[in-house]
Amino acid sequence: MSNYKALYQEVILDHNKKPRNFGTLEHASHQAKGHNPLCGDHINVALQLDEGGIKSIAFEGESCAICKASASMMTVAVKGKTRAEAQTLIDEFLAMATGKLDLDKPNQIGRLAVFAGVSELPTRVKCAILPWHTLHAAMQSQPDATTEI
Repeated sequence: MSNYKALYQEVILDHNKKPRNFGTLEHASHQAKGHNPLCGDHINVALQLDEGGIKSIAFEGESCAICKASASMMTVAVKGKTRAEAQTLIDEFLAMATGKLDLDKPNQIGRLAVFAGVSELPTRVKCAILPWHTLHAAMQSQPDATTEI
């Protein structure tokens, strides 16, 4: 378990210091703003969607390390995926973060499994899932997302 926690901390720190796909996305076809009113995290997710799926993705905003790392890893995981593949990852990540995904059964989570332990930290779950709710909203052409659904 201590190796798992060390990997979790290492990944969070790395993606917080050097977030992937952080910044604005020119010519975004879809975007949404996400807000966690409990802690103040807010992020924007912008996408370029085409018939094949997520051509490009970026995020920006002010958030804690867990939220930023989750957003960073999310953008890497869904870039180049079809809408259906991205939705599967959204559903599985949300289930995992809330302790409802059996990681021993087939899934698409892959490296995102480092966030599995967040389900044991109730005050941090919403930090980890905010980017995923915001991605879902953007894909559905909804302008806003919140963790208070």
